[in-house]
Amino acid sequence: MQTIASARQKDGKKVTIIAKLDNSMPMEYDAIRDPNYFSFYIVDTMGYKAKVVYHYGKPYDMEKAERIVLKGKMNGDVFEIAQKDGILIKCPSKYKDDPESAKKSLSKTQD
Repeated sequence: MQTIASARQKDGKKVTIIAKLDNSMPMEYDAIRDPNYFSFYIVDTMGYKAKVVYHYGKPYDMEKAERIVLKGKMNGDVFEIAQKDGILIKCPSKYKDDPESAKKSLSKTQD
């Protein structure tokens, strides 16, 4: 896995980055104007930020993502992801704020 800084050093080569969504910056998606253009910003564990352009539609529940695994290439200061490469979204557990439900669900599967 790469950081944004190390991906910049490999400009044009396919890399995988794990980052968080930068909620202080806007997302851009207009399905009518261009359904294959979605842009957003990420920040990695080192605090580096980058704009991401995904050449596909906006993934479901993107706003809820805790972590995002991105496969693509740096093109200058923009991380570009082709449709075939993709995004993997790691969303929070549905049991995170409700440990009692987690225990109940676990006990049902063990019966």
